[in-house]
Amino acid sequence: MQQSLFSLAPTLTVAQLVRQIKDVVESDDILRDLWVRGEISNFTQSAAGHLYFTLKDRDATIKCVMWRADAARVFRLPNSGDAIQVHGRVSLYEARGDVQLYVDEIKLTGAGALWQEFERLKTRLEAEGLFAPEHKRALPEFPRVIGVVTSREGAVWRDIRTVLTRRYPLAELLLAPTLVQGDAAPPMIVGAIQAINEFEIDVLIVARGGGSIEDLWAFNDERVARALYESRVPVISAVGHETDFTIADFVADVRAPTPSAAAELVAPDTRELRGAIRSARQQLTQIVTARLDDLHARLAQAAYALKRNSPQARLANDRQRVDDLSRRLDARVRQLVALRREMLGGAARHLAALNPDATLARGYAIVREKQTGRVVKSKSQIAGRAEIRVRVSDGEFDATTKP
Repeated sequence: MQQSLFSLAPTLTVAQLVRQIKDVVESDDILRDLWVRGEISNFTQSAAGHLYFTLKDRDATIKCVMWRADAARVFRLPNSGDAIQVHGRVSLYEARGDVQLYVDEIKLTGAGALWQEFERLKTRLEAEGLFAPEHKRALPEFPRVIGVVTSREGAVWRDIRTVLTRRYPLAELLLAPTLVQGDAAPPMIVGAIQAINEFEIDVLIVARGGGSIEDLWAFNDERVARALYESRVPVISAVGHETDFTIADFVADVRAPTPSAAAELVAPDTRELRGAIRSARQQLTQIVTARLDDLHARLAQAAYALKRNSPQARLANDRQRVDDLSRRLDARVRQLVALRREMLGGAARHLAALNPDATLARGYAIVREKQTGRVVKSKSQIAGRAEIRVRVSDGEFDATTKP
C-alpha cells in the first residue's frame, strides 16, 4: 500500500522544487505589493550601489534587497538599529533557496522619521541662506538688557539668572516665558521671540534643557527658525546638551552648548573686567612714566646743548682754546731751545775735540821749521843741523836738531 502511494507522488529536482515555491510566492497578491515594518540590521551597501539588510522584529527576520535605481531615491540611508517601513514584493532567491523581500521604498519611523524631516528642513533653509556666515551678527560686548525666551519653570531660567548674577550683575534680565515642548510650543516660542524684540534688549538667549529628539522638536520647527532669523538683535541658541543640535542652532548667530554656557557667552565676567582695568591702569602708568622720563631726558639734553652753544660758553671755549694753544706754543718753544742748546753743545764739544791745544794738553807738541814755519811731520824733512820751533801746551821754545 505504501509503495503504491509513494509511486503516485511526483519526484522533483531541487531546482524544480525551488521554482515551484517561487511561483507560489509570486502569485500571492498580498506578497506582490505590501508594506512591512521592523528594525533594520546588518545594513550594507555594495560597490555597485545596491542595499542589503535584514528586517527583524522580536519573533522573525527576513532578508531584504534594494536595487541601486530604487536606492538612489532614498533621502537618507538608514543605519542598523533604525525602525523603518519598507514597501516591496516577496520572492525567492533560487541560488540559495532564500525567501527575500525586494524593496523599492524605505520610510523611517519614530525618531528616524523625525531625523529625516530634520534633514529635509535643514537642507531647504540652508539653500535659502538662513545659515549663511555673512548673516551672523557679533554679540554686544557690554549688554545692558538681556532677553531670555524659555520656560519660567525648571532649571534653565534659574541657571541663567544665577550665572549672570554672579558674572555680570550690571545687566537687566527680561524673560519672555513660553512652552518649550509639545505641539503648542512652536507658535508660543515664535510669539515670545517677536514680543521680546519689541523691548530695548541688546541680545537674546533662546534656551531649554536637554531631552530626546522628540522633546527638542519644537526648536526644529520652521516657524521658530524664521522668527530667530528675523530677530532685531543677535540670538544665542542654547537648546539641549552639547551633543544636541537643532535647526535653531544653525539659524542663531551663536550656538551655546548649554543654557549656562549661553549666560557665560552673552556677557563678560566683572571680576575679569576689574582685573583687565587694573592691568590697563598699570600699563597706562608705565607708558606715561616712560613718556615723561623720555621728555625729561630730551629737555635736559636740549638745555645742555643750549648752554653749550651760548655766547658765554663759546667765549669760554675760545679762551680755553687760546690757553691751550699758548701752553702748547710755550712748551714747543722750550723744546726747540733745549734742542738747539743740545746741538750747540755737541758742536762745541766737536770743535773742542778738533782744537790743537787740546792735543798739546795731552803731551803732544807741534814742531815747525823756524825759518819757513812749516810743520815738521817727518824726520826726513830735517837734514843735519836745523833750527826748529817747538810749541807745547803752555808756550813755545826754540831748539836745534843734531845731525
